[in-house]
Amino acid sequence: MEHTRRPRVPPGQTVVQRFPVLHYGAIPRYRDLQQWDLRIFGAVESQVRFTYSELTALPATRIVADIHCVTGWSKLDTVWEGLRFRDLLSYVRPLSGAEYIIVHAEYGFTTNIPLWRMMADNVLLAWKYDDLPLTPEHGWPLRLVVPDLYFWKSAKWVRGIEFSFEDRPGFWEQAGYHNEGDPWLEQRYA
Repeated sequence: MEHTRRPRVPPGQTVVQRFPVLHYGAIPRYRDLQQWDLRIFGAVESQVRFTYSELTALPATRIVADIHCVTGWSKLDTVWEGLRFRDLLSYVRPLSGAEYIIVHAEYGFTTNIPLWRMMADNVLLAWKYDDLPLTPEHGWPLRLVVPDLYFWKSAKWVRGIEFSFEDRPGFWEQAGYHNEGDPWLEQRYA
């Protein structure tokens, strides 16, 4: 039996060359990253905090990935650099049964993702896009990148990662977006 590959662009998507800027609310402006930190908490043996300089000093990974927005655009071959999420587990120990991640961003924004999805090779806590520091509009100083899900799951302006025993719908999920957001299954809305 011949193995069939799925098309590169999910159903209902149109390839774009530009990188659209979509978000809800204001764009945070950081004048001094001395006050910024990333907190890892919840169902973990002990909470961990990283300053920006500590985080960006960790071994970085560079990926090339296609991204897909729930609004119907896809951008191919995007280049990201940052800490692979699964490498974060060298610094934090989730408790047994903590199978969900709740990502916390500025202004109370959250998104929920199963831990197994976060362990993929291409999931990053990114601080660079296209070999340059992220711009504020695209999530500087830190953005989650989960290319296998619709891009609302790739939260901008990340400030915390919570390990959880239960799934808790995030901001857009509570507003009617699909809980899982798989573009290949067109999981756009609940």
